[in-house]
Amino acid sequence: MSIKPWQADSLLVMTAISWGVTFLLVQEAVRDVPVSTFLLWRFGLAFGFMLPIVYRRFARLDRATLTAAGVLGLLNFTAYAFQTYGLTLTLSTSVAFITGLFVVLVPMMAFFLFRRPVARSVWLGSGVALAGLWFLTMQGELHAGWGEALSLGCALFFALHILYTDRFARRFDVPLLVTFQFGTMALGSAGMALITGQPLLPPVFSSAFLIGLVTTVLFATIFAFWVQTSMQRYTTPSRAALIFTLEPLSAALFGYAYGGEMMGWLQVIGGGMIIVGVLVAELGG
Repeated sequence: MSIKPWQADSLLVMTAISWGVTFLLVQEAVRDVPVSTFLLWRFGLAFGFMLPIVYRRFARLDRATLTAAGVLGLLNFTAYAFQTYGLTLTLSTSVAFITGLFVVLVPMMAFFLFRRPVARSVWLGSGVALAGLWFLTMQGELHAGWGEALSLGCALFFALHILYTDRFARRFDVPLLVTFQFGTMALGSAGMALITGQPLLPPVFSSAFLIGLVTTVLFATIFAFWVQTSMQRYTTPSRAALIFTLEPLSAALFGYAYGGEMMGWLQVIGGGMIIVGVLVAELGG
């Protein structure tokens, strides 16, 4: 079946929305369970669910595929770790905005690392979306500290993950790539839990933890990463990065609708600018 770029981008929009919608659920879950423990169970269960689906493809599994999956898993886990510890050192709004810098890092790195040209419409859309992200997330001044530095590292590793997903998804079996990426992230989460002294088993199985776990495993992990890895073959990394700026917008809208969070005119303007930025890249491409 032939996939057109607009169809791939539409599915990536669904991925960004699924990540954003589960943001509030994850926040509630990690009030009861340590972050490393939650991530271990999230990616460990995703890995376990995927194994019976892909076991018939094990004949295609080789060292190169495992290496590629390990690289993707390590890049993504490192981004998550930087973001998590950044949240402990600075405001979540600062982390959200700085993490969103991947929208401009991806086209820059695509050009300088791989000499991949980037359309002007993507540059323009990225700039508009980044400005919108500022209005959506920031309430005050942006300070410079360790939390902000870790958040910048998070943006860098997210950008690398998007770029290498594009390269590896064109060369390797996607279901195997996704499955063993989950396994790598589960191992990384277990290692982080042991280093930080957090338990491998959840201290409680509260409703918030179980709801957050089920929704993230099914939608924000298995569905989202499968779609990302599959569909990035039919679009460009820069456009994918721009689409992923819809994640904080969907998180804000879900938090406003179901979490009782406030949304003022600046947030509305910022959300509108993100959508305009995505449309500029789509219509200009």
